[in-house]
Amino acid sequence: MILDRFQIAGAAAIVTGAGRGIGAATAVALAQAGADVALCARTEEQLRAVADQVEKAGRRALVVPADLAVPGTAEALAERAADAFGRLDVVVNNVGGALPRAFLDTKRKHLENAFQFNVGLAHELTRAAVPHLLEGGGAIVNVSSAVGRVAGRGYLAYGTAKAALAHYTRLAALDLAPAVRVNAVAVGAVATSALDIVMNDEAMRTQMEQATPLRRIGEPEDVAAAVLYLVSPAGRYLTGKVLEVDGGIDRPNLDLGLPDLA
Repeated sequence: MILDRFQIAGAAAIVTGAGRGIGAATAVALAQAGADVALCARTEEQLRAVADQVEKAGRRALVVPADLAVPGTAEALAERAADAFGRLDVVVNNVGGALPRAFLDTKRKHLENAFQFNVGLAHELTRAAVPHLLEGGGAIVNVSSAVGRVAGRGYLAYGTAKAALAHYTRLAALDLAPAVRVNAVAVGAVATSALDIVMNDEAMRTQMEQATPLRRIGEPEDVAAAVLYLVSPAGRYLTGKVLEVDGGIDRPNLDLGLPDLA
């Protein structure tokens, strides 16, 4: 049965940024497909709620409240997950982000911080996890952004970092082939807490929907389904690919309204 290829029964996974939004939906999706999941984010209360959903799916959850920016945390997370589950098969590097800023307000530190948060942390966890993934073969998915591919005003630091993460995915895929597959999802606008201001403003929400070919804002489960495809046997012939989960946009569907420089 083709649906069997989307099952990952007995696998063990790490999901970062797992307390809410895309990370939480992904963790639950992996559990429903048969994986035990190590959940990492800074807020323990949020992680406990997601862990409850993982356990309701009949799988084990490991709650790891931690800040991955602290040196040594990524290495400790990989070890704890491997020790708890006896194996490690999947890593989802979901943590990331950067605030939008006008060009002249974007300083070097903003670029450096965006790169470290979106690329550096993904590399640290990936590097720590690889020795475990090599034992049985594994899959890594990095959560990039459509703004790493399309251009819009105000997204200089964020878009540059996410573009770097997309190419990091291609390079790491070659370094780790054939034992470990590395892919990414480039996500468009998704109804998470980061978009609360948009989702609660009918005019802004309508504007974004109309600027999206599929005429809707994405749901976290849309991304989770794509991640499951990439890490499961269904995606076993893919590596080094960036799957666009963005409603079909060719430009950012949120116009920040930044004026021309005089």
